[in-house]
Amino acid sequence: MNSRGALAITLLCLIARSGHASMDVSAPTVTRGAEPGVLLSQQSTHLTLGDAVYLGLRNHRGIRSAYLHRVAQKFDLRVAKDAFNPKLLLKAKHEGTQGSVDRGRHTALSPSVSLLGEHGTRLSTGWTHQLGDAERAGRVRSDGLNLSIIQPLLRGAGRDVTTAPLRLAQVSEQANRLNLKASVAQAISDIITTYRELLRSQEQLTIAQEALERTRSLLEVNKALISAGRMAEFEIVQTEAEIAAQELSVEDAHNQLHINRLALLRLLALDLSTPVRASEMLEASRVSIDPQEALRLAQVQQPNYLSTLLGSQQADLNLLIARDQARWDVSLVGGANQLNGRSDSGAGVGRTWDSYAGVQLEIPLGDLSTRQAEVHARINVETQAISLADARQELERDVNNVVRDLGTRWRQYEIAQRATELSRRKLEIEREKLNAGRSSNFQIISFEGDLRAAENARLSALIAYLNAQTQLDLTLGMTLESWEIALNDA
Repeated sequence: MNSRGALAITLLCLIARSGHASMDVSAPTVTRGAEPGVLLSQQSTHLTLGDAVYLGLRNHRGIRSAYLHRVAQKFDLRVAKDAFNPKLLLKAKHEGTQGSVDRGRHTALSPSVSLLGEHGTRLSTGWTHQLGDAERAGRVRSDGLNLSIIQPLLRGAGRDVTTAPLRLAQVSEQANRLNLKASVAQAISDIITTYRELLRSQEQLTIAQEALERTRSLLEVNKALISAGRMAEFEIVQTEAEIAAQELSVEDAHNQLHINRLALLRLLALDLSTPVRASEMLEASRVSIDPQEALRLAQVQQPNYLSTLLGSQQADLNLLIARDQARWDVSLVGGANQLNGRSDSGAGVGRTWDSYAGVQLEIPLGDLSTRQAEVHARINVETQAISLADARQELERDVNNVVRDLGTRWRQYEIAQRATELSRRKLEIEREKLNAGRSSNFQIISFEGDLRAAENARLSALIAYLNAQTQLDLTLGMTLESWEIALNDA
């Protein structure tokens, strides 16, 4: 794992500049070891790959947005769990009445409690207190208690149906966690590849500058040979033209460096004026992995594939709920009511009560909408089965491709290394021959172009191999584990 030792200075220079909009980022700041009077904007802040990943986890807007969505998603699960907890409802009313015979005021307070059981049983109880005050009828008070119980026999009956919304919410929560993992892993992979593009542009600038210096030294050799009468003066034009071409390459490399620096700063949500420089060493070692073992690992770790599996469970639960909603509503009902009333005139004074028990039936006739949800849910189950089969094949293809690509990239890197060494040695030999008068400017310039192309090919092969490792982690669902990152999503 990459060292985080440079974080102290890096965080001072980067996080402070991006974290607070009220800070004056243009104020002169001196870093440790810098000369007095030198602006921060003139300093280059070295950033390792580990620093970039750390800052990305802290500042990346996509990650922050994903965690904000998780707040609402967790609350959805909390609401689903709360379905089986007692519900208290407070109702109150106060109104004035005006009639042809009398007028007055009426006040009512009606608290009630309801409870849903895991087998569909609904129990509710409530108390009602009413107070009326009229000019002629006088004051009237009443208190009432009611209790009711409903046990479904078809629609809404049974533990499987009643708890299906909760299980659906739990499965959705698992899918949401997997989506968060996939979002964070993708963001980290984007940061890593963008960081390496910055490294590439830095190395390409170095290659162009070194090629320019070699060509300038060739120009000095040409001048010495011309002075010694060993080279025609017009041949120096080739070297001068090559210097102009090399200067153009250096300018292009500078421009690409700025483009990639801004791309990385944007991903890290940092001030675009921050003068960062990628300081990671470009090193690679061969990684071998068995395709079958990689596939087994991906089947238990890959978030997108696991989300597809959960999608099948969600489709089954939705079909269960839809079929239940299409049933007749047949329920056993029972309850009791008690009323105690009194008035100033003495009318209606006393306590009464009654109870009831029976069966209620509700049958929708000629309403196709009751089966609409069931048809859609059944089609969704069949669609999910197709999607799951396709996801299995797609995962197998992706794993095979990324494992094969990893091996191919390593072999290309080895070949590119060998080609670079041979091109460098070829150029050195040709320079020695030029000094001995046995070569020409054209040959040196041609070999110089070969060396530059070989160095760029080696750089591209190295970065492609490192990016293949990153893609392997992403395909297997192991990006967070490779970087020892915990989501903290409990």
